[in-house]
Amino acid sequence: MSFRSLGWPQAWRRFSVTPAALCWLAGVAVQLQQARLWTGVSYASSAGAALLLALLWLRRRRLPALWLYLALAVLGWSLTGLRAVQVASQALDRDLQGRDLVVVGRVVGLPQWGEDGTRLALQVESALQEGTAVQLPPRLALGWYRLRSWRGREVQPEGAAPVSEELASAPSEPCRMCVMPGEQWRMTVRLKQPHGNRNPWAFDSELWMWDQGLGATGYVRGGRSGAPAERLADARPLDAAAWIDRARVAVRTRIYQVVAPGVVPWEQGRAAAAPPAGGGAGRARVAGVLAALVMGDQSAIDRDDWDIFRITGVAHLMSISGLHITMFAWLASGLVGWGWRRTARWKWPLCLAIPAPRAALWGGVLLAWLYALFSGWGVPAQRTVCMLVVLAVLRSGGRQWPWPALWAVAAAAVVAWDPWALLQAGFWLSFVAVGILFAAGQEQTAPADGWRARIMHTLAGFGREQMLVLAALTPLTLMIFGQVSLVGTLANLVAVPVVTLLVTPLAMLGALCSPLWLAAAWCVQQLMALLGWLASWPWAQYQAAQAPWWAGVLGVAGGVLLCMRGPWPLRWPGALMMVPVLAWQAPRPDAGEFEVLMTDIGQGSALVVRTARHTLLYDAGPRYGAHSNAGDRVLLPLFRALDETPDVAVLSHSDTDHIAGIEPLLQAYPHLPLLGSIAPDHPLQQLRAVEPCSVGQDWQWEGVDFRFLHPLETDYVPQAKTNAMSCVLRVSNGRRTVLLTGDAEAPQEAAMLARTPPEWLRADVLVAGHHGSKTSSSQPWLQAVAPHWTLIQHGYRNTYHHPHPQVLARLHSVGTIVVQTDQCGAGWWSSATNAIRCEREVHRHYWQHEVPTPP
Repeated sequence: MSFRSLGWPQAWRRFSVTPAALCWLAGVAVQLQQARLWTGVSYASSAGAALLLALLWLRRRRLPALWLYLALAVLGWSLTGLRAVQVASQALDRDLQGRDLVVVGRVVGLPQWGEDGTRLALQVESALQEGTAVQLPPRLALGWYRLRSWRGREVQPEGAAPVSEELASAPSEPCRMCVMPGEQWRMTVRLKQPHGNRNPWAFDSELWMWDQGLGATGYVRGGRSGAPAERLADARPLDAAAWIDRARVAVRTRIYQVVAPGVVPWEQGRAAAAPPAGGGAGRARVAGVLAALVMGDQSAIDRDDWDIFRITGVAHLMSISGLHITMFAWLASGLVGWGWRRTARWKWPLCLAIPAPRAALWGGVLLAWLYALFSGWGVPAQRTVCMLVVLAVLRSGGRQWPWPALWAVAAAAVVAWDPWALLQAGFWLSFVAVGILFAAGQEQTAPADGWRARIMHTLAGFGREQMLVLAALTPLTLMIFGQVSLVGTLANLVAVPVVTLLVTPLAMLGALCSPLWLAAAWCVQQLMALLGWLASWPWAQYQAAQAPWWAGVLGVAGGVLLCMRGPWPLRWPGALMMVPVLAWQAPRPDAGEFEVLMTDIGQGSALVVRTARHTLLYDAGPRYGAHSNAGDRVLLPLFRALDETPDVAVLSHSDTDHIAGIEPLLQAYPHLPLLGSIAPDHPLQQLRAVEPCSVGQDWQWEGVDFRFLHPLETDYVPQAKTNAMSCVLRVSNGRRTVLLTGDAEAPQEAAMLARTPPEWLRADVLVAGHHGSKTSSSQPWLQAVAPHWTLIQHGYRNTYHHPHPQVLARLHSVGTIVVQTDQCGAGWWSSATNAIRCEREVHRHYWQHEVPTPP
């Protein structure tokens, strides 16, 4: 598609839209792969050179269009780099971390209320440290946590910062955490630079914070620990974004009041208020689905429901999708056109100024844009609004573009608005699906006469489109998520018309007539019953190891080739191109070798040991909140990405930071054997019997020996300290040895030194006991083990100050190389190479937080 038909100057008639948009996307994509940023001057100079190249192309008409395409690519790269430099310049000063700061700011976006407290974003207006003004990032991510106690002392939720006494209100007291968008607050906070866990195939929280403009994270302090938070003012009258967010909150609240009365998740700051009799919890889950469909609040959907939607392949329908925006634009356009024509009865009819078709066109686009803002302005909404605007411009000018040009311009517009959207899975799934549907729509034929024939034609067309999308998206979905729904076509055959034609219109109109939400809720309940039945099928989804990028790209190209029009002999090679991504197997160690993965799970412990055909999990990590732990956030995605099932799980002892993530693993792997030091009366024993570990237990997998060095059978006494009972596991193939020590402390280290042969203690890799606490890693123990590598799993700036400086000094004195998860992220160690590969180094990007190495 060129600009020739648009009547542009002669030079522009050699310029095509589709390659221009693709060059812009390529330039942005290259910049996003940078490990470190260049200087702002460098990016600005590159942008200036690109503009000069474009002007030179305009002046010299004989130059090929390739020059302008190159200029667009460089310009996309440069402008993205300039935006990144600006974001990086607003980072929190390291010296302000962990200090009490008095901040005045306004709440932006939707606060997230939960039983642990409230999470909110604060737009900073001013900040003081001990009365002196300081510079903070423009936007902060804050947690306002509820007070908890344990053994008579104040503690925080697992994985969270210390809590505020301001939240220690009884359930009967008014909610003190119901902060509203746009409100101005004065808070005493403690901040730290954005730092997230870095694991292979896991969610990149640092990228998300960067994209959201969150320059620091922290928590609100109050009570004895600081001045109580104080609301200073309500939202400003002209703050449109705040009032839109308030309208979203009001609609969400009203949905819960109508559909699930008495089950309002954020009431009194608790996520689970006492539900009324009669299935209140189930009604609350339905209300969450309606809230997601009306105002884009995907956090309202229950985790179990998300699993059902994912398995059945209908997750794209349970949020504000492009289909919803398009349908809303179509309805709004019809209403605007109808109202515009009615003005013919007025003294000054509007039709004389602007024709009704044009008013309906642009009115529908405008209202669709407002609805997209109301829904949270996600990538599907951005993509759809961009396409609607381009279509409106072309139709207003009497022009028409082929679908590749429309697709490429919409993608370039979304990326120009938000460059880091290019790294979101939703961007690729959305645009690949739209491109396939555009191409498939051109093959449709006119249906036969009669309503039955038309219905059958519509169903056949819909089924064909679903098959085409399935063929094209399966390789991409496997590369991103490692699984694809096999019942998706059948589920979408029912879910698409129900959600699009019944649930979504009723949910939208419910804002005007709230009883319609009850009808929408009934439809959702029936649909959920069907989807739950489909998800229970043993072959509902196909799982495979997540393939490397080259296999995914080859598979997507093969899927697109299969969907293209043309004779079958030209299309069947596409099936061969999909084989690598469909049948990919994650590489395993050779026979006689093994590898250890130290996961990055914050303040806790979880390691994976892999041999040629077996996998062992040592500890399962901490809890992050009431409904989140290392099992569902880190370990399950890891095992699914590797497409393997752990053969045994060893739980070193019963501390929460070592076993909190085991429950989702037991649900996913019902036959997973457990070994560990768990008391007989521990609640975990009710879920699955845990066989005690003890000295003398050993086994062998593919030439790799596993042996417990602690505790003794006689150590199991009711009053024993949990750390003292930690299962210490030795893994060795004769050449390389690893020691996994749990939270064993100095007395247990001395006991092992006294009873264990010295050759069994010497190790290439030592996992430091108790996360680097000064009560572990004694000098005699380190001298006996003499590790080449020492791994320390701990949280960034954790409240226990692990690892202790004394421990680091001891480690350095024996010449070991210390690897910490806050600096390395997840670390892969292999017995074949005796080397460690850090996730933060292998996949380094400029938005990642770098932790300085202590002296």
